[in-house]
Amino acid sequence: MNDHVDDIIGQWQQQRPDLDVSPMKVIGRLSRISQHVERRLEENFARHGLDSGAFDVLATLRRAGGPCTLNPKDLALSSMITSSAVAQRLNRLQDRGLVSRTKSGVDGRGTQVSLTPQGRELVDTVLPAHLDMEHDLLSGMSVNDLRTLADLLKKLGHSLAV
Repeated sequence: MNDHVDDIIGQWQQQRPDLDVSPMKVIGRLSRISQHVERRLEENFARHGLDSGAFDVLATLRRAGGPCTLNPKDLALSSMITSSAVAQRLNRLQDRGLVSRTKSGVDGRGTQVSLTPQGRELVDTVLPAHLDMEHDLLSGMSVNDLRTLADLLKKLGHSLAV
């Protein structure tokens, strides 16, 4: 069963047989799959008036437990977006009434970010739909395949220090 990457590999082997293009078998597939997954997840988030970055901020606050409150630095460290993107997301989410910001009780200069009841309700609604989408995206693989793939990706992540 060939795919687009196999075609690309074959073309390079024809044109540049002197080069080892085998890394493209992994990187090319990771790239294509990542683009497809991102597109599908963004469509799902858009149905709820969110994008992946906004969902990530809300989900990070929600999984923090307790009062669902973090300072912006911890929010950036625990989320999957950059610290500069967190500030932009927080402004938009606060404008929508999904998060609130208050001065830190520990340090008057610091800020605490909390989910509002509306933000908590939204993330609790979106999370099951998000997980359904992820299950659907992975439905073509067995439980053992998924376990192996997860382990290999974890190993790759460690080797890349990500």
